[in-house]
Formats: sequence, structure tokens, C-alpha cells
Amino acid sequence: MAETDAFDVKQVVLFDGSFGPREVAGLRRAVAHDQAVFRILRDAVAELQKREGPSPACLVRLGVCLYLLGRYYSAIEALQRGDGGALAHFYLAKAYAARHRFDESLKGWKAARRAGYPADDCALGKAATLRCAGDPKAALKVLDSLSGPVEQTAEYLSQRAATIAILGGNSGEVVALYERAIAADPDHPAALFGLAVENDRHGNDTAAMELYRKASERFPAHVGSLLNLGILYEDHEQYDQAAQCFQRILDAFPDHPRARLFLRDTQASIDQYYDEQAQKERDRMSQVLSIPVTDFELSVRSRNCLQKMGVTTLGDLCRRTEAELLASKNFGETSLAEIRDMLYARGLHLGQFAPERHAVDVLEREALSPEEQAVLNTPIGDLNLSVRGRKCMIKLGINTLAELISRTGDDLLGCKNFGITSLNEVRDKLGLMGLKLRGE
Repeated sequence: MAETDAFDVKQVVLFDGSFGPREVAGLRRAVAHDQAVFRILRDAVAELQKREGPSPACLVRLGVCLYLLGRYYSAIEALQRGDGGALAHFYLAKAYAARHRFDESLKGWKAARRAGYPADDCALGKAATLRCAGDPKAALKVLDSLSGPVEQTAEYLSQRAATIAILGGNSGEVVALYERAIAADPDHPAALFGLAVENDRHGNDTAAMELYRKASERFPAHVGSLLNLGILYEDHEQYDQAAQCFQRILDAFPDHPRARLFLRDTQASIDQYYDEQAQKERDRMSQVLSIPVTDFELSVRSRNCLQKMGVTTLGDLCRRTEAELLASKNFGETSLAEIRDMLYARGLHLGQFAPERHAVDVLEREALSPEEQAVLNTPIGDLNLSVRGRKCMIKLGINTLAELISRTGDDLLGCKNFGITSLNEVRDKLGLMGLKLRGE
């Protein structure tokens, strides 16, 4: 914590001074440690872009920061105008590779090495470009040419594992290389991603998700990790987390086609998931509200009172207030307490649905036939409304046909995203049952 607190991102980006691999590593650590620092970095880069007449060294600093933000086209433009030093060529090669301009990337690695960037790092960059360009054999040849301490680095081990995997090598060897890479650097994004993929392929979802998650927490975020993690979240019906993964990609790459497509599908799944959950809850509540009050052991006084008031179900009872019950002859506090306890045991209370009392309540319920009462107590789910129509019913707390026909067309149109098409659908469904909305 102290290290990241001491690293001033804005100072590094905006003010002239030393800027090399050490500072770049500091920026990456700072953002990975605290995602809020990403906004500081982004705002500082925006401020740097507005400067008039930037120096060549300033353009290199800008280009590297743009690369870290995933803005590769802008990074290339800035770096091309930079000082032509080793750092500029190194990140220009990385930016070209990110935009699949592989020939230019290969030239960039050569130029970076000539300008004095560490030869092993340039060779590893070249190997990565060759592999991504579809030439894993050439990539492996470059890796085989390296020797010494570089062979024990996470980058080397990770690249060797990825290359052998593409060439169809032994899975056990690939996993072992990735594990060695993570042992060398527990935060290496490509190694975490590669080992996650191997676990993913073998159906080890829990291990894969954890590795993808760790890789996605690094900066710059590993796009493949975010994509695959989002897909796994979807498979486990964790749609909110999946959407966050895809949105993080789009924050950096607004035109990323797969992330955009996956986010759209996930959002549709979220809507469907909540519709299904709400539908289940609504159906459960409708069943509870349809239970006849005669199913409960009430006192004679309470039963007589409810019968006189036309209260036949728990739903009817929840639409009555305490004052209305107490106004009934021979109904006192003892009977009221009895009713309260009965409802409380089922998560209900008097007056719960009083605002939605339907027009039929003002009629003498005894005047309705059992068949008519059964129709009015029909759960709203039996109408088989469209998704938009069901959402409106949920938002308005409408559980039965009786509650629906107590509403006017304007009541329904006042619900967000409920329009004339949905209203006509409701009218048509009710018409088939010989019912209408209030006032129609």
C-alpha cells in the first residue's frame, strides 16, 4: 500500500523527468492496485494530449500511456513523432502488434534492439508477434535461441507454454510451464490466462474462474481473460458479473465486436432471469392470496364478519384495512388480533393491497357465482403476456385478474416502457375472458 501511495501517477505522466521501464511498471502496479487510479491516469493523459508543441520526449511518454489505456492508434501516432529512442520503438512495436500490423511490429522490435532496448525483451516481443501472426514454429525458434537467466522469467515461460500449446504439444508440459511462470511472477497476466484456459478446457471451472479473475485484475487488463471470465459467469447464471467483464473491455475498446455482442446477450439474459424470478415470486404470491379463509381455524365471530364483508380469500383480506374490519358489527380487538396473526404467519398484513382494491370489491360478492369469482382470482400469469406486459404487472403489484380490471388504461400506460401495443395486448387477453379494464 505504501508503495502505491508513494507513486504519484499524475506527476509521472504530466511532468518532465525520468520515464522508462521502471516508471511504466509503476503505472501498471498503481492501477492494478486500485482501479480508481485508472481515472487519474486517463485524466492526466487527456491533459497531456491538450498541450501545445509537446517535445519528442513528451510524445513518447504520451504514446506509452496511450498504449496502456488501449488506445493503440493514438499511441502509434504519438510514438512515431517521438524521439526515436529505445522506449519509443519498443512500445511502437507492441502497439503495431496489438493492431495486427505484424510486419511493422517485427521491424519495431529490430529497431528497439538497435536503439539499445534489452535484447532479450525485444526477442520475446518478436516471438509473441510471430505467434500472433500465425507462425508458431518461427516463434519457437526465437525462444530456442535464448539462453541464460531469461529462460527462468515468467514472460519466457509463458510464451513457451503458449507456443507449444498452439503447436499441439503435450498438455502436461504446457501446464507445467505456466505454473513455473506464475511461480516466477504470480501476477503475470499471460501466464494466469494461459493456465486458466488449460483448466477451462478440462472443465475445471472454479480454478479457471479464479485464474481469469486474477489476470483481469492486472493492468492493462487482459482482454482474453475478461471475455472468458464473462462467459463462465454467464454459464453459472451470474449475469451481473458477466456484464461487468464485457463492459470493462468496452471501456477500453468501444468497438470490440465480441464484447459488444456478449454484453448485449448478457443484458438480455439479465432481463429474462429477473423476469423468471419475478414471475415465480408473483405466481407464488398469487397462490397464497387465492387460499380461502375457510381453510383456517378462525373463531365463529371472525368467520361471520368476513363472510358478511364478502372476504373469501387471503387476497380479499389483505385489501381490507383494520378500520374496515373494526367497523363491522361484533368484530373487536380480539378478532382483529386473530386475523393479524393468521396473516403474519404467511408474510402478509391487513391493508397490504388496499390501494389496488378492484371495482368488484364494491359489489356484493355473494352476487357473483363461484365460476365468476374463480375467474377474477385467476393468477395474472395465466394471461401469458409478453415480457413487457409482465414487467408492468410486476411493477404495479398486480397478481390476479381482479386486480388488473381495477386499473384503467392510463394506469398501465403510466408504467415505464409500457405502450399502446402492450395495452392493446392486455385488452385483447381480457376480452377473450369477457373482461375489461376499469372505465372501458
